[in-house]
Amino acid sequence: MTALSVLRNVGVLLLMAAWVVAAHVGSTGWGNADVNAVVAVLPIAVAVLMALWRWPQWAVRAGGVMALGALVAWLWPQLRHNVPLLYYLQHLGIHVALGVLFGKSLLGPGDALITRMARRIFAHELSERKVRYTRNVTLAWTLFFFINALVSTGLFIWAPAAVWSVHANVLTGPLIAVMFVVEHAWRLCVLPPHERPGLADIVRAYRRESAARNAGSSRS
Repeated sequence: MTALSVLRNVGVLLLMAAWVVAAHVGSTGWGNADVNAVVAVLPIAVAVLMALWRWPQWAVRAGGVMALGALVAWLWPQLRHNVPLLYYLQHLGIHVALGVLFGKSLLGPGDALITRMARRIFAHELSERKVRYTRNVTLAWTLFFFINALVSTGLFIWAPAAVWSVHANVLTGPLIAVMFVVEHAWRLCVLPPHERPGLADIVRAYRRESAARNAGSSRS
């Protein structure tokens, strides 16, 4: 790992920590209302702008940007007084979207999401045991996202803002980390060593797959 990559990773971690602090401050009503609203609206605006950027027509992009700016300006008096609601909608929307993404892949005869990811990374055929494991992991993440969204909603409605903010803004990251730790422990229990590759193995396999795809594209 180079010094530049270390600095980049540290910068990302610091940015995430700053975001957690800003989200908690804004959700609990501390600080300047306009600054809190700007920080809360920024991720939504960036997501909309990224979606607009996918459109090939410049007129659509420009019109979308102007419409977004006009909408934010029109709603600003309400936005600055409802900062916790903005953070709640972000938290809820992300969790529901991820829950649907994972859960939808469990419906029908096709592979579950994590099973598809495993097939794309590794060239060898997956055993029935590993297919079952990856499907169960997909189900576990589906339940995690929906349950966390439900808990967030309950706390937002009935608990003080500070309590909801601790759960949504401060503890969501650690809860996801706990899920990864539990999933890793589960993997050690249910899969034999040759079917539970480490992170380095996954990265190497992904690089081999990428190199093979690039070579195929060059030949064609």
